[in-house]
Amino acid sequence: MSDNQNTPAPVKKTFLSRHAAIERSATLLMVLSLVVVTVGGIVEIAPLFYLENTIEKVEGMRPYTPLELKGREIYVREGCYVCHSQMIRPMRDEVDRYGHYSLAAESMYDHPHQWGSKRTGPDLARVGGRYSDGWQVDHLMDPQSVVPESIMPKYAFLSRTPIEATYIQDLVKTHRAVGVPYSDDMVENAAADFNAQADPDSDYDGLLERYPGAQVRNFDSQPGITEMDAMVAYLQMLGTLVDFSTFTPDASR
Repeated sequence: MSDNQNTPAPVKKTFLSRHAAIERSATLLMVLSLVVVTVGGIVEIAPLFYLENTIEKVEGMRPYTPLELKGREIYVREGCYVCHSQMIRPMRDEVDRYGHYSLAAESMYDHPHQWGSKRTGPDLARVGGRYSDGWQVDHLMDPQSVVPESIMPKYAFLSRTPIEATYIQDLVKTHRAVGVPYSDDMVENAAADFNAQADPDSDYDGLLERYPGAQVRNFDSQPGITEMDAMVAYLQMLGTLVDFSTFTPDASR
């Protein structure tokens, strides 16, 4: 045999050996990780600067009524988002249980959004109309009376806490300041709309004109407006604004 045949061929460095060299160098690993994250961030964020709108417009969506908005504030104050999410993922088991998967447009007026990250209790994205007002009141006052296995605390104090429209206009103005399209008419009539929604005997035509599809009734069946009214009004509208029997996703997105 020739000398060339007896000499072993040089071992080529494999991809894994090169990767091992990166892992052994903390500085190199950090620099390359930063490069990857930077590139990924640019790819994700850059398009947002030239897209006119990143949220598909969906028929039926509107800002919260003043009473619903107050109910949402109470929902956030009591930390309901800690145990209940408001985002249905586009997976079969979720859609079968909760309904149509959540659309970005359904959270476009939420500041902050209530998607949540944990489900000690069920998702509430489509809870509106699934139960009667009486059931919602009973559930909030004594959860175990309607769901024996529930570990949810009691919120009976909501029905004993009256609320007034004193600062509701300021609340509406605050949400308009962060982008919610409340008109001057909505702001001006915030207090009147707040009171009208919980009183079916009131003149609520203006409310329905400003907030199509708003539900008008005495939500907790008690005299006066309480935090329970606001909370139930908020829960009963969740997932009810979009008619999914006629909704067709925008194929261009």
